[in-house]
Amino acid sequence: MRRTVFNEDHEAFRETIRDFIANEVVPVYPEWEEAGYPPRDFYRRLGELGIFGIEVPEEYGGAGITGWKFSAVVTEECARAGVSFGSSGVHTGLVLPYLLEFAGDEQKKRWLPDFISGDMMTAIAMTEPGTGSDLAGMTTAARLSEDGTHYVLNGAKTFITGGVVADRVLVVCRTSPATPEDRRRGLSILVVDTKSEGYAVGRKLEKIGLRTSDTAELSFTDVKVPVEDLLGEEGKAFSYLAHNLPVERLAIAVGSYAQADAAVRFATQYVRDRKVFGKSVAEFQNTKFVLAECASDVDAMQAVVDRGLEAHEHGDFTAADAARAKLFCTETAAKVIDRCLQLHGGYGYMLEYPIARLYADNRVHRIYGGTSEVMKSIIAKSMGL
Repeated sequence: MRRTVFNEDHEAFRETIRDFIANEVVPVYPEWEEAGYPPRDFYRRLGELGIFGIEVPEEYGGAGITGWKFSAVVTEECARAGVSFGSSGVHTGLVLPYLLEFAGDEQKKRWLPDFISGDMMTAIAMTEPGTGSDLAGMTTAARLSEDGTHYVLNGAKTFITGGVVADRVLVVCRTSPATPEDRRRGLSILVVDTKSEGYAVGRKLEKIGLRTSDTAELSFTDVKVPVEDLLGEEGKAFSYLAHNLPVERLAIAVGSYAQADAAVRFATQYVRDRKVFGKSVAEFQNTKFVLAECASDVDAMQAVVDRGLEAHEHGDFTAADAARAKLFCTETAAKVIDRCLQLHGGYGYMLEYPIARLYADNRVHRIYGGTSEVMKSIIAKSMGL
């Protein structure tokens, strides 16, 4: 079926990104995997291409394009090649919406130019060792100094994507106590300079997938954060997080669809080339049936993400919509990629084949951004259950 969610500008951008990946990412990708993240100059290269400034208003140096479709193109093209752009997805997909929605004009003038160029990379720190999905239970806290000029931040965070290379981190912390009636009360977001005294990057966490996206533990010991670096209003962080979760979950749904689509393409090529018992694996009926089922599942996922992209662009993409899209696409993609790996036989388990990378990278999609179980709870609540 003809796809209508993208226009000529999107497709021209797609060709640029596809060529860029083929020429500047694929040849060096194994080096990035070994290092655990791309070199810093790569992020500046993305800045030169304009990728970080697509959604930033023109007055701050960006292109001023609303919606998430150009970012979806980047996601799809990375999956198509079996690579990633390191932690840049967090930089633009998670952090930028907070800056655009809640930063003041002075903060935008101060941060966005370097954000766009890649000179300032960002991350967001929510999860703590003892909290997981229970964000209201976080204990990292910041108290206002007596003279009211700065906050003093103490605590720890874990599973922070981009935490190793970030220059600024949006730290969600408690600035006033919760109450028995409202555990979500008192949370704020501080935009912390990683060069601050008392700020420390702990272990660089080793993951089974997303090998070029650095993930770290962070700790804060009496870190002084100027009051000018409070994002939005004090105590409003939980509502801010809820506001931005739908687009985060849409991004994960798009990524899952794109990886499943790539898996089918990789598997189709492999079974055509691979010979067993004197004929290609593609000639066996089971192979044809498995790939036919996978292709149908990919079509269904594409329909869901395209509808989500349109709804988001028109401003009517709800939390329940996001939960349904994420749940369906992540669970379906997992099954598709697993079947495609199986068609590779033993070679599918070898990291030299992109299907193995997709298999490992995709697994976290059912965990981060809200687990599948959390998505089911949101959907059920929207149904009045």
